[in-house]
Amino acid sequence: MSNKNENHQTVPLSVLLKRELANEKIERPEIVHGQASQSKKGEDFTLVKTECQRVVGDGVSTYSVFGLFDGHNGSAAAIYSKENLLNNVLAAMPSDLNRDEWVAALPRAFVAGFVKTDKEFQERAQTSGTTVTFVIIEGWVISVASVGDSRCILEPAEGGVYYLSADHRLEINEEERLRITASGGEVGRLNTGGGAEIGPLRCWPGGLCLSRSIGDMDVGEFIVPVPYVKQMKLSSAGGRLIISSDGVWDALSAETALDCCRGMAPDAAAAQIVKDAVGHKGLRDDTTCIVIDILPHEKLPVPLPQSKKQGKGVLFKSMFRKKPCDSSSNVEKEYIEPDMVEELFEEGSASLSERLDSKYPLCNMFKLFMCAVCQVEIKPGEGISIHSGSSNPGKLRPWDGPFLCSSCQEKRDAMEGKRPSGRRCDSDSD
Repeated sequence: MSNKNENHQTVPLSVLLKRELANEKIERPEIVHGQASQSKKGEDFTLVKTECQRVVGDGVSTYSVFGLFDGHNGSAAAIYSKENLLNNVLAAMPSDLNRDEWVAALPRAFVAGFVKTDKEFQERAQTSGTTVTFVIIEGWVISVASVGDSRCILEPAEGGVYYLSADHRLEINEEERLRITASGGEVGRLNTGGGAEIGPLRCWPGGLCLSRSIGDMDVGEFIVPVPYVKQMKLSSAGGRLIISSDGVWDALSAETALDCCRGMAPDAAAAQIVKDAVGHKGLRDDTTCIVIDILPHEKLPVPLPQSKKQGKGVLFKSMFRKKPCDSSSNVEKEYIEPDMVEELFEEGSASLSERLDSKYPLCNMFKLFMCAVCQVEIKPGEGISIHSGSSNPGKLRPWDGPFLCSSCQEKRDAMEGKRPSGRRCDSDSD
């Protein structure tokens, strides 16, 4: 009996404590970020919030938020989105969720938050608009929601490049061109007279070259705020994110942007990317960049410069490799073995009905008597199901939730081409 007890006591308390600490470190990476910008019009804005907290059971969970807002036709939409989008996304999240449930609820909360922000801003009757690339990092999971042509790319430690945002420029996105024309809009180039057409493809009326944005109340409601959403789970080896406005991506490819700043800390990396982009094409537009390193703890955030002859996988493994330890114990080594990078979720449909459909995780995340978009209370019998009027409802019925209030239903119908696009109030252009 005593021998059995002794066998159970062979692991020292100090090792158990190290193991607990190790588990915490693999759950919570170190987030190091930097940003840089060169301004031409003063319409680019960023949002950076690290160590945001929410209550989970008896404890507290932390997450980080990064946003890039590239305004056009003025800065009002970009400023309003920067100040209100995060709160609107969080307002659409149910309470009392564990970590996995919270991450699973983000895609629909992104949709509700983006549409609510757009709806509220348009009620101000201001004609500016903005692209949005919005990133939430919770543990090793990266969730990105985007409208417009700012982009977010990821290079994990294992190598390779992942595109976490969509480009909604009409020039390159045929699917969006078809959606707009089907909704009653027109797509074409600027006609200078005599049949000559110049510049990129634009949406008419209004002449916007993007198919999705927040704001832009003067260009038709088929320019929608419904974001493309993608979620990735990094391995415990980490990786680097780059979020930039089109001023960068019009000059640099993803690979060039990553290579030009390799070995630099995030703040220096962001400055280098902006410098190279401006040097390549000149300062033609606001040019903004945020670089985020997601690192295992006990890592140096700044890797040493490496020879370009090394393969990408070898290079990143050397960037994030844990420093050797003198201890003979293997406890510390167990948790640093990198698992695989995983794609968790991806959806880009512009249909609000599809994006709020119950096929998504946490089908009961919306409260029965509350609008799924703007979160206002709805009296029993007044809510309109998102499935109302659907041409292919499947097993869902018009009285199945989630529900929309009348104004959000009106906006949904306009975005999906179910009524003539019209604005509630007139305003002069700036």
